[in-house]
Amino acid sequence: MTAPVIPPSPTREEYAEHYAAALAANGDESIFDRTEPVGLFTEWLTDAKATEPNDANAMTLATVDADGRPDARIVLLKDVDARGFTFYSNRESAKGEALAAHPSAALLFHWKTLRRQVRVRGAVEPVSAAEADAYFASRARESRIGAWASEQSRPLDSRETLELAVVRETARFGDGDVPRPERWTGWRVVPDSVEFWRDRPFRLHDRLRFDRAGPDWTKTRLWP
Repeated sequence: MTAPVIPPSPTREEYAEHYAAALAANGDESIFDRTEPVGLFTEWLTDAKATEPNDANAMTLATVDADGRPDARIVLLKDVDARGFTFYSNRESAKGEALAAHPSAALLFHWKTLRRQVRVRGAVEPVSAAEADAYFASRARESRIGAWASEQSRPLDSRETLELAVVRETARFGDGDVPRPERWTGWRVVPDSVEFWRDRPFRLHDRLRFDRAGPDWTKTRLWP
């Protein structure tokens, strides 16, 4: 008999054998004493960087396009502070066009090893040109050239065409600086809601949601 594609819910014995350490780490009630979400998120991200095999800053970005159709993809968080959650891309990409049509988004962080999630919802604003320039300059030279070469989200007839575009842009810049293309920028999700979820045994999970109330936050513990 072949194994089922969808694994069954874990038994009490499987919880004890495979999930004990992660679940014990998720038992600290002090998270419900927090008064704002950014500090708690930063702590969880630090935990994830120590446990995730790669890209602890990966997040699902969900948008709605001009026709009202939802879309989602994985992007990388590049900054977080009291202002919000920042990422970068091509403004002419599918995500860039969706954000221009409807400047709001949802983010989802899923840290599988920690058995935790964070959900973020809010309006989206562009970062300043100075912020975009500074981050672009920090990228590897090859990545900066790639930003010039790629017509992101447009149809591509072959890998060879992409590689030839990279060769062309590499030759064009030579040994000189590779500035930021005008079409390449960043966005900041300004959260009005941030929800923290952590796994507890037998689906009795913890959920804590922060909602913006002017300069402050209200918080609500949710049923799992």
